[in-house]
Amino acid sequence: MRLSSRGHYGLKAMLDLAQNFGEKPVPLKSVALRQNLSEHYLEQLIAKLKKAALVKSVRGSQGGYILAREPSQLTVGDVFRAMEGPVAPLLCVSEENPVGCDEADYCITRSVWARVRDGIVAVIDSITLEDLCRETKKL
Repeated sequence: MRLSSRGHYGLKAMLDLAQNFGEKPVPLKSVALRQNLSEHYLEQLIAKLKKAALVKSVRGSQGGYILAREPSQLTVGDVFRAMEGPVAPLLCVSEENPVGCDEADYCITRSVWARVRDGIVAVIDSITLEDLCRETKKL
């Protein structure tokens, strides 16, 4: 299972908004410059994050984007699922609507992939944006 640039850059954008949480709304241009991202691509990512109710837009001359919840209430898993969909090393063990297969009753490796999924879920759901902000300050 590989993380796409959508997931990687979506998390970078959310971390940027988390680092500016509680201040004025952040223009996408600022996020794009700080994170070295294409503003056009960032617009596409923010649309997905907004649809998932992870960010809110603020209109006007001082407008931009803010997190929909406090950084302590948003996890890496929230961002991952908004960008990538459900965690699924294979479709037969997807978090949501696993696809059945003819070999499901006797597949030796299915339990391995289910454990991989559960491990990934445990990690990404345990890390909040607040945790990442703290780690960033240490660097």
